[in-house]
Order: sequence, then structure tokens, then C-alpha cells
Amino acid sequence: MLTDTRADVRVVPEAERLARATLCRIVEPGDEAAGLLIQQHGPVETARRLTRGDGLPAALRRRSEGYQARAAGVDPAADLDRAARLGARLVCPGDEDWPSQLDDLGPARPIALWVRGGASLRLLALRSVAVVGARACTAYGTHVATGLSADLADAAWVVVSGGAYGIDAAAHRGALAATGITVGVLACGVDQVYPRGHGALLTRIADQGLLLSELPLGAHPTKPRFLLRNRVIAALTRGTVVVEAARRSGALSTARRARDLNRLVMAVPGPVTSELSVGAHALVRAGAALVTDAAEVIEQVGGIGVDLAPTRRGPTVPLDAIGGEALLVLEAIPAGPCGAPVEQLVRGAGLSPDTVLHRLYELGSLGLVEREGSHWRLA
Repeated sequence: MLTDTRADVRVVPEAERLARATLCRIVEPGDEAAGLLIQQHGPVETARRLTRGDGLPAALRRRSEGYQARAAGVDPAADLDRAARLGARLVCPGDEDWPSQLDDLGPARPIALWVRGGASLRLLALRSVAVVGARACTAYGTHVATGLSADLADAAWVVVSGGAYGIDAAAHRGALAATGITVGVLACGVDQVYPRGHGALLTRIADQGLLLSELPLGAHPTKPRFLLRNRVIAALTRGTVVVEAARRSGALSTARRARDLNRLVMAVPGPVTSELSVGAHALVRAGAALVTDAAEVIEQVGGIGVDLAPTRRGPTVPLDAIGGEALLVLEAIPAGPCGAPVEQLVRGAGLSPDTVLHRLYELGSLGLVEREGSHWRLA
């Protein structure tokens, strides 16, 4: 279970914040070579080296010209001012609002996060679950993701997803419909509308929850950025639920990242005839927890022995309480309106006449048999 460890909270110097804003412009998300340089020399010195192209290790030297080209004209102070006007901010490692679980990514940890919305990212992430899946999902997948996310929100869990079409959108909408909080992790700047059809949805997420991205304002999505975005979703949350996924799916990359980070991986089963169930079923075969509703998800990510899902049983019927001699007598009564006399039931049940008679009256009190003259028949 993720815990709130705040021993590393500090006042981030303005020079470091500006350096991280600069690095967000220069470095692609998940650049481990740049991440190692930051670990060794700090963001201010790393920004200086990448901007000037000197003192770089071999892994970064061949990309030096690209870093310098990106650095030309970068104005981190203007980026921060523009973000503030949008209602966004830059959250850096060491800030009170930084989710320490992202540190599990090591050198691939985000340099910083641009966050749009007024809530605390750290506090929301402490009780969060990722709900992800196929973009081209089925009506079944939409129904499950919407209901699952609404019920998670009702239980005061934060739903995290990627803002895309399909399962992502259904997850966000389900949480919002339940007046819950949802977080969208984007593969573009938090000022961008992508996909184009999600303008209203992204605005609602920012108003009611948070939008966040490693990428600076104005940045556009690319395929590699979507895949790298998934590691943030996996690291930020307690567990990842895959609702629908084909054999090759971005949602499966989020699940793999979660597994590698020792986060919980869950999958919702679907029709075995559906191609969009193949990925989820493969996860279950590989050890992911099979879940069908929010209660089962919460049992996985919640407190051990505390957040247990209710035991599910079928409807209770009087026949459930029948056993032993009574069941032998009941089974001896022939089907049909005529029934049978006690003498015939004695032979069928293999019991004494008195025992059969006692059990018949017990069965009658339960409404299972009835007497018609000297015959007993099923009610």
C-alpha cells in the first residue's frame, strides 16, 4: 500500500523550479540518461549542460545538438506565468504536493509535473486507482468502466485515467457523474485539447479534479509520449484496472508498468468471443486479480482485512435448509398431482413409517409438500 512519506519536503529554490521548467522543454519524458544526470548534478547544472552542450556523458552527447536546438528561445519564467494564468502550476520533486510514489520510477521519474486544477495532487494520489482500457471499446466496456468508476467515486476513491476516447473517457465520466474526483494524465500540455472531441470533458476534469502532464504548455501528443505517459499512471496509483484490451493495447503497457513497480494489477473479464477481452484475460492468466465491481477493486487496493468485498450468494430458498431424512422423504415423493401414500414413501425413502410421517409434516410447514387425503404431493 502506498504511504505518505514527507521526509523529503523542502522549499524548492526558484532557480531549481526554473531549471526544471526549462528541462521540461528540452528533455522528452522518461529520458533515463537525462534523469541520471539530474540525480548526479541536480536540475540547475543539468539544464546548463544540456543548453550549452558541454560536460555531457556519452549517452547524451549524440543528442546534444537536439537538446541545444530545443533550448533556443526557452523562457521558463514566461511558461510559469502563462501556467498561472491558466490555473496551472509546476509541481517539482520536494514540493509538498509532490507524490513521493513517483520516485519509484528512478531515473525515469518525471522531471516535474504541470498540474491544472486546485486540488492537492499528493493527497488525491494516496487513495487512487487507475481505470484504463481500449479506445475502440464495446458498449459492454463502456458500461462496466462507467459503473465501476462511479462506484469507486462513491466510496471516496480517486479515478485516474488518460483522457483518451473509449474506456478512459467512460472512467472519467463515471467518476464525474458520481460527483467524485478524477485525474487525467495527458500526453500533451495541460492547455491542449486532445482528443479534440474532449474539450468539455477535460474542462470538467480540471474543475472537479486535476489534469497533469510532464510536457510543457503547448506540447502536442505523439505515440511515444502516450506510452511513456502510462508509466506515470501506473506509478501514481495504488493499482491499475484494465477493463477491455486487445492483444496489443496501450492499456497493457500500463499494466506491465504497474506490475514492474509492484503495484496491483486487476482485470475485468469479458466475453471470450470478443477480441477486446483477449488482453484482460491474458492478464488474469498471468496473475492479475479478476475483478467485477468496485467492491472487489477496493478489496485489492484497500486496507488488508478491512476493505473486504461482501460474500456473494444466490437467493436463499426453503430447500437450502433441507437435508438428511427430510431430503430422502422429499426425493421419494413422485412428481405429478397425485403424489403417493405414506406406505409408498416408506419404501422409497427406506425409513420407518413414523419417521416418514414426522418429516412430511416438517416439509409441509415449510410449504414444500401438501396432503390430499391419504396422499402426499409436492406443493
